[in-house]
Amino acid sequence: MFSLAKENIRIAFDSIKSQLLRTILTVLIIAIGIMALVGILSGVSALENTISSNFSSMGSNTFNFQRYEFTAQRQSSRERQKINPIIDYRDVKDFEDNYNFPFTNVAVSFYGTSTAEVKYENKKTDPEVAVLGANEYYIENSGLEIEFGRSLNVFDIENSNSVCVIGSDLQKALFPVENPVGKTISIRGSKFKVIGVLKEKGATFGNNQDLRVIMPIQKARSIYTNANINYSLSVKVDKTDMLEAAQDDAILIFRNIRGLNPIEKNDFGIERSDDLLNQVAQQTLALYIAAWIISIITIFGSTIALMNIMLVSVSERTREIGVRKALGAKSKTIAFQFFMETVIIGQLGGILGITLGILIGWGVSSKFDLEFATPWFAMFCAVAIAFLVAIISGLFPAIKASKLDPIESLRYE
Repeated sequence: MFSLAKENIRIAFDSIKSQLLRTILTVLIIAIGIMALVGILSGVSALENTISSNFSSMGSNTFNFQRYEFTAQRQSSRERQKINPIIDYRDVKDFEDNYNFPFTNVAVSFYGTSTAEVKYENKKTDPEVAVLGANEYYIENSGLEIEFGRSLNVFDIENSNSVCVIGSDLQKALFPVENPVGKTISIRGSKFKVIGVLKEKGATFGNNQDLRVIMPIQKARSIYTNANINYSLSVKVDKTDMLEAAQDDAILIFRNIRGLNPIEKNDFGIERSDDLLNQVAQQTLALYIAAWIISIITIFGSTIALMNIMLVSVSERTREIGVRKALGAKSKTIAFQFFMETVIIGQLGGILGITLGILIGWGVSSKFDLEFATPWFAMFCAVAIAFLVAIISGLFPAIKASKLDPIESLRYE
């Protein structure tokens, strides 16, 4: 029995080799469908991994005040879009002074510029360094970690010390072989002593998070005096079970700072990191569904193409089938041979599609600085779908071949 199956598989391979061009085209048709599935799913997965890791770095017990909500609500054409005022320094300072909820840390920060040029002795960077002014809680609340040196402390903030913490890429650019801690850099003519270096974070959507300088907020305000600077507030709650109460109290205090009466809507946005992750999950779910729909339509076309080609193969090899039956081959043996041809072609298409899909996903991830992960689930689905396509496409042609009359087949020209 095993030797017969082995012989049928060999005949199936010989038949595939004898019709090489047709086999290649069939494999490509199947591969395109599998490639669409694996490529789109791996790309969406990379996007989800990147966004999730960025938001989760804030911690599930952190919430942030910002000018607008993370998602803008659709408004009717008659409704005028509401423009929220910026969160200015007076707002954040009043919040710091009045918010005293237990087990919380309030981080205040603002972007001075994203195009700073940083100098050290005879070296200088391109004008692409971000400069942030922040208080002592910013680094912790943002999920950043110190590689070596130390972070900003309360004395640095209260005394407006000329110190700073730099990103890992900035350290590599200015101090490739030296320890930067204790060295003095220059920004806009002001001198700053480097006290720490951040752990590498990587880039997100082309935004390099390791090319930045964090300095005491008052020091940054003395250098960057632009009008209408928008500040950021981040509150971290040490006890997760107190998060809801801490957030409600924070909203009440900030509404009072804004001078809102009880019936007015918030003129600011507030977001929690876990809320952002849920919104990201909803968006990526829609992308996953779209990927499956596109792939199923493509694979359905592949199934029809493979079945059609196998039916043509049965018709062309009618005389061969008649000879084999006349020599004693059973119907199930003939059916198994054609079925194996279909399965082999389907699996070749699946392997090629998986390879191309992974390459596409990896290419998209590299292009947009996303966190690529091997799409094991998509690969498993691709293998299963390729096998299913082969079964569906090969079953009818195999049955048709097995039912051919040997006498009529021998007469076939």
